[in-house]
Amino acid sequence: MASIRKSLADIKAARPVIDRARMAATAENEILLHAEEDGQRPDDESAGYAPVLPVQVVRKQLGMTQEQFAAALHIPLPTLRNWEQGRTLPDPAARALLTIVAKEPEAALRALKVA
Repeated sequence: MASIRKSLADIKAARPVIDRARMAATAENEILLHAEEDGQRPDDESAGYAPVLPVQVVRKQLGMTQEQFAAALHIPLPTLRNWEQGRTLPDPAARALLTIVAKEPEAALRALKVA
């Protein structure tokens, strides 16, 4: 069997094929079936995504400027600004760090402090 190889440029240049009529015709029970096949249980309220903490809210609760907060978390200031302005979302590790800082700010900031 011959394999088809495409370069990254070819893949990026190709337009995706989307069957909008098929998508519109998909019934709710089919969507739920696919979700269950993927290991998700849409009817289970404990499943799903944890809300992303608004970075700006966490920072303001600590009474810190953007510069202070970025320095305390050891992240670039432009990264923090991108998060706060909604241009990008924190990655999973950063979300975990923000959750810790929001729930246990004194311990988190003490642990992150450079000696």
